[in-house]
Amino acid sequence: MWSEERIWEWYRRQPWIVGFNYLPSNAVNSTAMWQREVFDTALVERELRAAASAGFNACRVFMQYLLWKQDKQAFFTCFEEFLHIAADCGIRVMPILFDDCAFAMKEPYLGPQDEPAPGIHNSCWTPSPGFANADDPAEQPLLQAYVTDFITRYRCDERILLWDLYNEPCNSGREEKSLPLLENVFAWARACDPAQPLTSGVWRTGCCDAACIGLSDIVSFHDYQPLDATREHIAALEKSGRPLICTEWLHRSNGCRIESHLPFYKEKGIGVFNWGLVAGKTQTYLDWDAEKNPSQGMPEVWQHDLFHPDLTPYCPEELAVFAALTGRGQD
Repeated sequence: MWSEERIWEWYRRQPWIVGFNYLPSNAVNSTAMWQREVFDTALVERELRAAASAGFNACRVFMQYLLWKQDKQAFFTCFEEFLHIAADCGIRVMPILFDDCAFAMKEPYLGPQDEPAPGIHNSCWTPSPGFANADDPAEQPLLQAYVTDFITRYRCDERILLWDLYNEPCNSGREEKSLPLLENVFAWARACDPAQPLTSGVWRTGCCDAACIGLSDIVSFHDYQPLDATREHIAALEKSGRPLICTEWLHRSNGCRIESHLPFYKEKGIGVFNWGLVAGKTQTYLDWDAEKNPSQGMPEVWQHDLFHPDLTPYCPEELAVFAALTGRGQD
């Protein structure tokens, strides 16, 4: 684990990290995103250039273990194309290797993915590596090989900003079942001695938060709360003595808004990754609560995301806040 001195030295060398969680608008989940048949370089380039024009310099992307297991050459070909496009747009990448979030409440699977359910937020999202794989002792050597292969390939690559090893461990009712893989993925990653720091985000008060803080070089967290609650959350996290990065935020109808939170995060020197970029097949512009969503079309107030599918802004005034605070936005 990096010392506090080392991680602060690394963090102070970075520009203010302003990023977004990214899936191309044609991908319904992380499996679809990296499938050769779905991965559209022209679409990815258009969307990342829109992000760069708004002032973003980083993105967070979910990987899918099953695709590596099926055909790692094809998997890394897509990822390398993505890194090349992102670097050309001035955007550094934060890969997420494992994930317990499972909106679809099903195991990940190969092949064509389901179409999004009308009116449902992120209806097709599946975890990685999948709960059956995570709990199978026979799968552990392959999971270790996946982590080792991935990080060894990119351990000194400047296009990689940092590694988010495990998104929302304990989610989907997993609770303590996630702890062995959480601890293992950090051990496997550290054995590769990457030049980039490692993290796994605090996302609720629960069984895995203390482990995430204790294992991470830099403390990352999720926060979709109104600003007063966010202030309290950060005050507690600052006790770790380490730099902070918010890897998920933006929930407009809950009072977590760009005009309220982004200036606060800049004032505190906290890196940020809002959820979403372009309204697409994940439908994360919809509310988590399906009863609040319209029967057809888009709601008046989006929960997440910044651009319509044609890349016109959902709210130009919000993008102006990004541009003003980053000094990087362009018309």
